[in-house]
Amino acid sequence: MGNVTGGELVVRTLMKARVETIFGLHGAHIDPVFQACLDHALPIIDTRHEAAAGHAAEGYARTSGKLGVALVTAGGGFTNAVTPITNAWKDRTPVLFITGSGALRDDQTNTLQADVDQVAIAKPITKWAHRAMATDHIPRLMDQAMRIALTAPRGPVLLDIPWDVLMGQVDEDALGPVMPNPPIGASVPGAEDLQAALEMLRGAERPVIVVGSDARSGTSEAELAELCRVTGVSAFADTEGLSVLNALPDENYGGPLQGLYSFSAADAAPDAVLMLGVRFGLSTVHGSGKLIPHGAKIVQIDADGRELGRLQPIQHGIACDPSAAIGALARAAGELEWPDRSAWRSQVKSLLRQRREMISAKAVSASPLHPFRASEIVARHLTPDTTLVADGALTYLWFSEVLAEARPSKYLCHGYLGSMGVGFGTALGAQVADLPKGRRTILVTGDGAVGFSIAEFDTLVRKGLPVVVVVMNNQSWGATLHFQQLAVGANRITNTRLENGSYEKVAEAFGAAAYFVEDEASFEQALSEALSQDKPACINVRVQRDPIPPEEMILIGMDPFAAPQAGEG
Repeated sequence: MGNVTGGELVVRTLMKARVETIFGLHGAHIDPVFQACLDHALPIIDTRHEAAAGHAAEGYARTSGKLGVALVTAGGGFTNAVTPITNAWKDRTPVLFITGSGALRDDQTNTLQADVDQVAIAKPITKWAHRAMATDHIPRLMDQAMRIALTAPRGPVLLDIPWDVLMGQVDEDALGPVMPNPPIGASVPGAEDLQAALEMLRGAERPVIVVGSDARSGTSEAELAELCRVTGVSAFADTEGLSVLNALPDENYGGPLQGLYSFSAADAAPDAVLMLGVRFGLSTVHGSGKLIPHGAKIVQIDADGRELGRLQPIQHGIACDPSAAIGALARAAGELEWPDRSAWRSQVKSLLRQRREMISAKAVSASPLHPFRASEIVARHLTPDTTLVADGALTYLWFSEVLAEARPSKYLCHGYLGSMGVGFGTALGAQVADLPKGRRTILVTGDGAVGFSIAEFDTLVRKGLPVVVVVMNNQSWGATLHFQQLAVGANRITNTRLENGSYEKVAEAFGAAAYFVEDEASFEQALSEALSQDKPACINVRVQRDPIPPEEMILIGMDPFAAPQAGEG
C-alpha cells in the first residue's frame, strides 16, 4: 500500500480512538502531525500560547467527559505546557500530551531545542510518560497512553516523539491490522462494602453525602439523585463536583461543601458522611474537622487507595471508581427500608438559608459593585445549558456562594494546583466541547488572572467561539493583597496593585464585543446583550477590593460569621 509517516500514524490512531479535536500551537518539530490533520480534516484549535492549548484540552475533557489532546512542539513549547500537565495531574483530568522533540541523532549536540529530557521532566507529573524510539511504535504507544489516561484514577499522559521518528516512514503493510481500543470498565464496590456504606447512612441521625469531581460521568447525576431520593439524605459537593448534584430534588440539594461550616455552631454537625470522590485536603480544610466533623462516621470511596483516610480517620475505605459506586449504591439502597429524614433535611435548608442571608446582608450594593452582587448577576444569567469557568482566587470563592440556585451544566475552576490564568484556556476548550450542543461558556476571571492569556481573545475570534469573558476588576491581586493586609499590615501592601487595565479594549482590538460597567443595571444590560450575540465578548466590571469571601476566611482560620469586634467595620 505504500509508506506512511509518523505524523500520519499519530492522526490515524487518534481518529481510530474517535478524537474529534486537538488543541495546540504549531512548531517545526510537530509539523508532520499538522500536515496529517490537514489531510484528514481533523481540527486543530491553535492557540496563542502552549499553556492555553494544554488548559483547553483540560477544559474539553472536563466538560465532555472524553479524552483531551494537546499537541506542543519541542523545547519552550513543552516547558510552556508544564503547568497544564501539572494541573491535569493534580485534578485527575485525562489529557494526552503529544510533544515534539529534537531528532535522536542530534542528542548532545547543542542544537536547537534538543538535549532536553522532556520525559524525565514529565514523569513526576503524569500517570505515564514515554519517548517513541521508532516510527512503527507510535500506534501501539498511543493506544497504551490513551488507555492509561482514561483508567481511574484518570489523569494526564505524555508521548514524546523525536522529529526524525515523526518524519520517519514505514510500510503500511508491515504495521498489521488496526485493532479497536477495548472499552474500559469501572470497578464497583463489593457486597460487603455496599452494606457498610448504607448501614452507616441508615443508622445516623444527621447523615450527608459529599461528592467530588471524580464522581462525574454520563449517568452519575441521575443515579445520585436516585440515591438521595431513596435514602432521604442531602448531598454537598466540592467545587467541580457541583454538576453531579444538578439532578437532585431541591429538598436534597445541599450545594457547595463549605455550606457545612456553620452546622457545628448550631449543634447540627453531620454524624455520618459518605465521601464519593472527595479527597481530604484543601476543599475539606484539610483534617481540621471544620467541614467533615471529627466525630462523624466516615465511609470514603476513591479510585486511588492512597487517598483513603488521608489527614482524617475514617471508618471504612473503598478503593473503586466513585462514579460506578454511585449507581451500585442507588440500586442496593432501593432494596432497604429508610427512616424519615424530612426534619433533618429541613434543618439543613434552614442553616444554608441563614448562611446566605448573612453573606447578603454584608454585601452592600454600590458602585463599584460588591463582588457578591456581581456574582449574583452572572448567576441569574446561567442556565442548565451554560458552562461556567471561574479563574482567580476571589472570583471562584465568591461564585461558590451563589451557584446553589443556578445549577449550570458545568462549573470549572483551578483546582489543587491553584494556578492563576488557567481559566481562559479552560473556557476555550469547554466551549469547543459545548458548541455542537448549542451551549454557551461564560468565563468569570479576575483582572490579575486574565493577564496571563488575554491574547486568547484572538483565538476565540478566529475560531468563532462565543465565550463571554467577565473580568472582575478590583485593580489588584486581591487574594494576595488581603494576605498582606492580614499578615504584615495595611502599610506593607506592595506589588499587588493592578490599576491600569482596560481589558475590554484589548478584547475589542482582537475583534470581540467590549463593555465596561460599574453598576448593577449596566452590568445586567451588558451581560444580556453579550449572551444574545453569537460572538466572543469581554465585560470589564469594576468591583470592590476589600470584601473577603467567607471560604477564604475559613481557609486562613477566621470565622466569617462572627460578630464584628469593637472598631471593626
